[in-house]
Amino acid sequence: MSNLKLTTDEAWAAVQRRDRSFDGRFVTGVLTTGIYCRPSCAARHPSRDNVRFFATGAEARESGLRACKRCLPDDVGRDEAAVLAAIDEIKSSEGRPTLDELASLTGYSPTHFQRVFKRATGLSPAAYARALREERAKDALEGASRVTDAIYDAGYEAPSRFYEDTKGRLGMAAKDWRDGGKDRVIHWSVIDTSLGAMLVAATEKGVCCLSFGEGEEELRARFPKAELAEGGAEFRDLFEQVTRAVEDPSANVAHIPLDVKGTAFQQRVWQALREIPTGETRSYGELAAELGNPNASRAVGGANGANNIAVLIPCHRVVQADGSLGGYAYGTKIKAELLKREGAGDDSNEPELF
Repeated sequence: MSNLKLTTDEAWAAVQRRDRSFDGRFVTGVLTTGIYCRPSCAARHPSRDNVRFFATGAEARESGLRACKRCLPDDVGRDEAAVLAAIDEIKSSEGRPTLDELASLTGYSPTHFQRVFKRATGLSPAAYARALREERAKDALEGASRVTDAIYDAGYEAPSRFYEDTKGRLGMAAKDWRDGGKDRVIHWSVIDTSLGAMLVAATEKGVCCLSFGEGEEELRARFPKAELAEGGAEFRDLFEQVTRAVEDPSANVAHIPLDVKGTAFQQRVWQALREIPTGETRSYGELAAELGNPNASRAVGGANGANNIAVLIPCHRVVQADGSLGGYAYGTKIKAELLKREGAGDDSNEPELF
């Protein structure tokens, strides 16, 4: 570890977590197999006694080790350049570059390039291009006088393609995006729970707000152009499902429909939050690394704070780098109780590894 700017404990912890944010910072030499790997290598972890860490692949080779054929540790720099080149092509291309075209541009096979791109960004090239078009469409819709013009300006060949791509993800229809939700009807209720008064609100598409200690005034601030309707018998079953999910962390929430508005990046963060298993936590840095951008922890924090739907989009499962609870929009007591119910009380004290 002559040139390694980490302690061996930090390096080993990163290996155990398969932390992609450490790829390129060091390699792991496995003395019993004679190979060296990225910290994020998916291969089975070796015994700690059989591991030695090196700052670079060159140092590992000087010690007689060879590169792992599974994770290709020497390709980290090449992978980053390939992904950046592909993103530039996707952004600049008026058409839809195919996977074969992007792979040819970078010199990788299509299968390998798809794996490299998804590891770096959290999305396939096709999904990344789709999310980019959706975000452009949302921005254009908010200022356009005609919905169709905005859809074409965003890069869609036809309105039908826009509606096909965004079905079930936009929540609001295109015209509603342009008008900021004007004339939408939001049904809401304040329900007594063991965590205190809970406000839950929904449109015909799904839950659009879940908060604690708030009422109509705060809901109005969140949705200033919508029509608010308190109660609503047709929403009773949905509100009961939400209440059960809050009271019982083991309750299945995947079937509860959501109606959320956010940028493509925010939606990626919110989806990543929903994929954190019950009983586990993540730091902002860890979540950013899982999304393929370890330097985006501040942006992840911003997306976390923009979440209007507590518990169902579990932003309470994100803790500080040092393992402390950190802030929470509805108070740390509620956050601590949610984590305790989920069995994550001890894990929340686990420090982030950098």
